Amino acid sequence: MSRAQAENVIKNIIREIVQECAVRGQSVSDALVAFMVKAVVLDPRNGFNVDRTLTKQDVQKLEELCLDKLMEKCSPSLDTIKMQVYFDMNYTSRRELLEEIQRVMESRLIPVSREITDSRVKTREECDALYRKIVSYILQRSAMGSPTDNKAMQEATAALQSVFPQTEVGTFMVLLKKDKEQQLVELTMLVTGILLFNKASKKEEEEEEVNINDLIPTVVKEVLPVTTKSIENELRVTQSLAWKYTALLEKLTDPDVQPKQCDVLIVLLRQALYNVRQHEVFLRMLLADADLCTKHIEILQTELSSQMKLLKETVQPKMAVPTATVFPLFKVLSKLWSGLQDEAELLNILNNITLNLQPFLASQAKIFSESYLDSLLEASQVKTDEQRMTESSDERIDPDQLTPQEWLLPETTTSFNELPQQYNGVCGYTLVNRDGLLLPGNPHIGVLKHKEKFYVFSSKQAALNFSSSPDDFVEKVAEKAKCSPELIQLLKLHQFSCVSPYSELQPGESLLVKPFTKCESGTQTDLHPMETNIVKSYEWNEWELRRKALQLVDLRTKVTHSMQTDLSHLRRENATQTWLPKDAACQSKRDRLRRTTATVGRQDDGSALDWLAVPGRPRYKGGTVTSSSGQRVRGRGYILPCFQPTRQHTWVPVISCDLGI
Repeated sequence: MSRAQAENVIKNIIREIVQECAVRGQSVSDALVAFMVKAVVLDPRNGFNVDRTLTKQDVQKLEELCLDKLMEKCSPSLDTIKMQVYFDMNYTSRRELLEEIQRVMESRLIPVSREITDSRVKTREECDALYRKIVSYILQRSAMGSPTDNKAMQEATAALQSVFPQTEVGTFMVLLKKDKEQQLVELTMLVTGILLFNKASKKEEEEEEVNINDLIPTVVKEVLPVTTKSIENELRVTQSLAWKYTALLEKLTDPDVQPKQCDVLIVLLRQALYNVRQHEVFLRMLLADADLCTKHIEILQTELSSQMKLLKETVQPKMAVPTATVFPLFKVLSKLWSGLQDEAELLNILNNITLNLQPFLASQAKIFSESYLDSLLEASQVKTDEQRMTESSDERIDPDQLTPQEWLLPETTTSFNELPQQYNGVCGYTLVNRDGLLLPGNPHIGVLKHKEKFYVFSSKQAALNFSSSPDDFVEKVAEKAKCSPELIQLLKLHQFSCVSPYSELQPGESLLVKPFTKCESGTQTDLHPMETNIVKSYEWNEWELRRKALQLVDLRTKVTHSMQTDLSHLRRENATQTWLPKDAACQSKRDRLRRTTATVGRQDDGSALDWLAVPGRPRYKGGTVTSSSGQRVRGRGYILPCFQPTRQHTWVPVISCDLGI
C-alpha cells in the first residue's frame, strides 16, 4: 500500500473515533484523536507490534482502546494530553501571532474597504456618503474611536479635511483599486498622527506637562497590568502544587522506605505531577512572551514621547509647515500607535490562553484536594526547585576523572546557560530509578554531552550512574514515555514517529511511518552572495567587448603582418567552375524617318522638287544634281520625292543625301 493510501486509512480510523465520541456525548478534535491513536499503539501494555501488519481485529481493538481513554472521567493523564493539544493548536511564536493579528484586522476591514473602492459616485449626496465611509474606515483601522461616536467622527473628519479635502473625492475615484487601497492606508496614518497631536496639544493646554500614559491606547492600560499578574499568580499556584506532588512521590518511591499507600495512589500522584509540571512549562512560556511585550511597550512609549516633542518643535513656532516636513512625523506617530495596539492584542491573546488552560487542571484538583494532599504529606518537607538547586550546587563533576565522557562546566563553556538541555531539564536517571519521578536537573553539577545531546542531573551520583551506560538509560526513558504518553511532549521526546495503523501494509513496511511535514515556504538566492567576487568590469554586450578590444590594440599606431600556412583557416582543396565567354550580338539603334522641307532640285520640266532623305538605303555611286540655288550637290544614297497627291511622283536616283539642311 502506498503512503497516500496509508494516510487515508488513518484518516478513516480517526473519523470513526470522532463520530463515536460524538454519539457518546463527548466532543473531541481530530488532533486529540490522532495523538491518542499514537499513544495507544506505542504503549507496550496494549500488545501492538509495530513491526507487523495490523489486522482488522487489531484496528477494532485500537479503536476501542482509544475510545476508552478518551471517555475517561476525572483523568489527570487525559487532561494533560488535552492541554498539550490545545496549546499546540493555539500558541505559536511571537512573530506569527503578530502576523495573525494583522490578518484578522485586514479581514475585518475588507467589507468596508471594498464598499469604498467599488463605489460609483454620481451625485453630491453620494459623494458625502463616501466621504463619511472613508472617515469610518480610518477610525476602525486606527482604533482612535468608534464610528458610532459623534465626537470621534467630527474630530476625524476635521483631521481628514486638512489633508484630503472633500473636493479630492473625484480624483480619488479615478484611481485604480489597488491605488485606492494604498491611499486609504496612507490617509489613515496621517489622520492618526494628527489626532494624536491634537490630543497631546489639548492635554498641554489643560496641564503644564503631558503624561505620555494619557496617549497610549486604552486597551494597553487595561491588559498590561492584568496579564502579567494573572500569569504570575497562576504560575505561583502551579509551582506550589508541583513541589508538593514531588515531595510526596519522593517519599513514596524511596527504595529505603516501605510505602503504606497502594500503587493506584502512586499512579494518580504521578499523573497529577505530570499535569501540573506541563502547566508550569506552558505558563513559563506565556510569561516570557508577556514580559517581552511589556518591554516592547515601554520602548514604544519612549519613542512616542520623543516623536511627539519633535513634532511640537516643528509645528508650533510656525504658522505654516511644508507637508514634506510634517507628514513623515505624523506617519511615525501612527506606526508607534499601531505597534502599541498590536502589543495589546498580543497580551490579550496570551491572557486568553492562560485562562483556557485552567480547566485542564480540574481532574487533579478534584482527586487531590488541598486538605487531602496536606494529610498525605504529613511532616514531609516540601522543597522548592531553587532549594534543590542550592543543595546540589556544591557537588561538582571532575572531568579529568571521567575521561571517556565529555562533561561541560560553566567555567569552561561559553554560552553555558543557553545549552539545549535534554528531557526539558529533567534528570533522566531519577525518572528511570524512581518510577517516573520528575526532578529538575542542576546544570552546575556538570552537563554530560553524549551523541550531540546535553543531559543534566539532580545529583552527582545520578550523573555518575547515568554516564556509566547512557544508551541504556536513554532507552529506558523512552519506555517510560511509551507508558505515559504525556511525557512525550513534556520531555520533548520527538524521536517517536507518527503512527500509521492499517491492515494492508506491504511486506517489509513498518507500522511507524515518518510524519509528513507540509508548509508554505519560499527561498531566495542572492545574485552575488559574496561581495568580494563581484567583477566590476564585467560586460555582457559582445559589441562593447569588441569596441574595448579595438581600443586596447590601438591598430592605428601598430604595424600588422600576416602570413598563411597550410593549416590557416582549415585550408582544403577547392574546385571552382568558370564559363568561357561566348559571341553575342545586340542591336543598339532603331530606324527612324525624318521629313525634310527643303527644295533640292528641279525636275525635267524645270519645276521645283522636294526630296525626302532616307538613311540606310542601298547606295548609288556617281552623278550630280543641281540644287535650286544653282549649286552642284554630290553624295551617295537614295533620295525619295515627297508625296504630292496632285502630282505624279517617281523614284529619281541621285548621288547625294546630305543636303546640309
